[in-house]
This record gives sequence, C-alpha cells and structure tokens, in this order.
Amino acid sequence: MKARVTVTLKTGVLDPQGKAIEGALKSLGIAGVDSVRQGKVFDIELAGQDAVAAEAALKTACEKLLANTVIENYRVEIGV
Repeated sequence: MKARVTVTLKTGVLDPQGKAIEGALKSLGIAGVDSVRQGKVFDIELAGQDAVAAEAALKTACEKLLANTVIENYRVEIGV
C-alpha cells in the first residue's frame, strides 16, 4: 500500500528557506510569485492492506519523527 505524508510549517512560523526560494525565483525573472512556503513530502510503501492501521502507524511516525509538531502540521494520505 502506498501513502504520502506532507509536512508544512504552521501559519505564522517564519520560513527563511521559503523566503530564499522566493527571492531566487524573482531573480530568475519568474513573475507573479507573491510568497513561497516550503515543506517536506514522504512517499512511503507499507506492507498489508489495512488502511486504518496504516494511517494510525503513519500518524505515530509523524508525531515521533517526521514532523516537529510544535511548528509543523502534517497530512497523511493513503493509497496515493
């Protein structure tokens, strides 16, 4: 079973890497970029077919390792 975990910074948390990317895009002449927020995407393959158990396991993984829940949000998608 395939899953995707997306981790993003919470609203209000400063994103210096996003600002750097924003500046680089503008310097490359890419118009219309108002702001950039960066994040992380994890594509994970899991054994088994129990989507509920897989989602629970990935939420535990996010809470313990994949996301810093003080400053980051995460989203788990099963079957992507």
